[in-house]
Amino acid sequence: MCLFCDIIDGKIPSTKVFEDDMILAFKDINPVAPVHIVIVPKTHIDCANGINEENSKYVAHIFEKIPEIAKSQGIESYRIINNCGEDAGQSVMHLHFHLVGGVKLGEKII
Repeated sequence: MCLFCDIIDGKIPSTKVFEDDMILAFKDINPVAPVHIVIVPKTHIDCANGINEENSKYVAHIFEKIPEIAKSQGIESYRIINNCGEDAGQSVMHLHFHLVGGVKLGEKII
């Protein structure tokens, strides 16, 4: 089992900001901005390389819900980040997106 699967299953506590039958969004425990939400599909997909015809509906649903999640946190301007693989900085091998905002981020990504 992975860390995010345990959070989805309620075995590890999180500060949920949104949940439905397909996705879970919760506050990052090490935020890099005033708003830093992690959004995960409730089905295990290792990373973006694992997205396929059968599970891409979870990714579509995440992006359909991102504006609602951002608005619930009081922001309309934000950055979405996804890391795929260890060299890219992915530390939990479960597809996830970081919604970051609440401060002027600037144009540089790194």
